[in-house]
Amino acid sequence: MALESNERPDQSIAKFESMLKTDDVYFFDAEDFEDIIHHYLNNGKITLAKKAIRIGLQQHPGSIELKLLDVEVLVFENHLDQAEQYLDELQLLDSSNEEIFIQRANIFSKKDNHEAAVEFLNKALDLTDNSFDIYSLLGMEYLFMDDYKLAKESFMRCVDFDEQDYSSLYNVIYCFEFLEDHDGAIVYLNDYLERNPYCEVAWHQLGKQYIAKNMLSEALTAFDFAIISDDTFIGAYFEKGKVLEKLGKYNEAIENYETTIQMEDPTSHAYLRIGKCYERLENDEMAKYYYYHTVHEDPLLDKGWLAITDFYYRRKNYKKALFYVNKALNIDGENPQYWKKCAMINFALERYDQADFSYKQAVDLGNYELGTWLDWAEVIKRNDDLPGAIHVLSQGQEFYPDNAELKYKTAGCYLDMNDTINARICLIDALNLDFKKLDAFKQEYPQYAATDWLRGIVAKIEKSLR
Repeated sequence: MALESNERPDQSIAKFESMLKTDDVYFFDAEDFEDIIHHYLNNGKITLAKKAIRIGLQQHPGSIELKLLDVEVLVFENHLDQAEQYLDELQLLDSSNEEIFIQRANIFSKKDNHEAAVEFLNKALDLTDNSFDIYSLLGMEYLFMDDYKLAKESFMRCVDFDEQDYSSLYNVIYCFEFLEDHDGAIVYLNDYLERNPYCEVAWHQLGKQYIAKNMLSEALTAFDFAIISDDTFIGAYFEKGKVLEKLGKYNEAIENYETTIQMEDPTSHAYLRIGKCYERLENDEMAKYYYYHTVHEDPLLDKGWLAITDFYYRRKNYKKALFYVNKALNIDGENPQYWKKCAMINFALERYDQADFSYKQAVDLGNYELGTWLDWAEVIKRNDDLPGAIHVLSQGQEFYPDNAELKYKTAGCYLDMNDTINARICLIDALNLDFKKLDAFKQEYPQYAATDWLRGIVAKIEKSLR
């Protein structure tokens, strides 16, 4: 039995699915099939989309639009050679169909040939007045090519076409940020807001740009306007709280974070920020209360465990700090900052072997900060391994060849080994790099501060610096 279907798309979809459950055959217009297929593709129901394409082409074998949807699915499933062959056939039938060039662009994009993809998308632009989707695709290709200037221009075209296209608006601002052009982003957003004064998304993004410029009062104003535009916009309350924190207005910041908790299910990030505010207000009990709420809400949030670690570390309760940093490491054992914190705690507990191991882990995972090399060398020195300390300091000098502190410390280690020749070489290098840090060296190695050996070297360097 064949039935015609001129109903709305949702009715067509319901009728199509009813047909699949029975032996009846319903007739649909080609446009109905297009709506049905788009519905399934947009909802990720590829199997149903393929069934609709197959049945659609049985009823409308000459429909180029249905064949192009077939190509789209082939591209999605990475059957690229088959899709290209299909497109060659379609181009012979309709060489002015922009969708053919769009699908060719998709194929080249999947092959990581983004220059060719851009070329085909530009050909598609020449064939249609409806260019919104093409500019969006162009923007993505330029992002793949790291050409943020052209990507920005393409996404701007999308926003010009549809000022409610927030996805493109976000991409425009992303490009500005990557180009480190915060001033340009501010000008662009203010211009956009002249036309759309109640767009909470734009106010929110403007506030973030002001934060990047450290224009905190302007950022607060922007977030206030975002809230006026949409008083349920949680992101604006949260960002406003962060700005208030930076301004030292911790009670007001807490109010904004609490608003986000009242409006939606509590989040561990909101609890964490509230805890930090209370700690800065020196309300330790409330700080602990919210820190523990943070990890209760999300036991896998390593930053929550680290916040508790820092809380106890600052109060010199190193045993508890060690317990909680190990919690953070159990969640993210590849985080070099956590290993460094673990090393600092073990050092404070005079567990030098464990501190040595933790510093090694931190460095192996990519922490090459100056303080890491200096502190690690000190740990090894406390373990009575002066050659090991010198080796670590030499590694640090590879990253900081012009740093005087590393040279001074190396000189001190050589002096402790009674190797005055190498100590003299390192000390002369250190004095030439930064003579003013000599006082710090004398404080760290007071046993050598008043020696004739040191006075002689210092006098020689002073003379050469005059």
